[in-house]
Amino acid sequence: MDDPQRIEVLPILPSLDIAETLAFYRDQLGFAATYETADYLIVRRQDMELHFRLTGNRAFCESSAVYLRGGRIGALHREYSEKAVPTLTALDVRPWNMEEFFVHDPHGNLLRFARIPGR
Repeated sequence: MDDPQRIEVLPILPSLDIAETLAFYRDQLGFAATYETADYLIVRRQDMELHFRLTGNRAFCESSAVYLRGGRIGALHREYSEKAVPTLTALDVRPWNMEEFFVHDPHGNLLRFARIPGR
């Protein structure tokens, strides 16, 4: 149920191919489509929701990123490691004291998953 006092921020990332984007987020990252047309896609996994819009410009994808923060990041990293997600980085504490790992999707969008160390 939506909390009328809460404001959610949902990124809209570019996609060069909606079907390819859906396949990656579904098969590699465990998201499910909640809305799909030829030029727009919404995927969701638990409380994470991402939107995508079709573009013909690869540079938009390669310069886009989203920061996903929460306590279940360690479990996600283990899951993605077991699935051998191709662009998965190590889960490391960064100089700004956040434990993070990164994934690039097939079009170049950067997903940065993070948590406060020890959570």
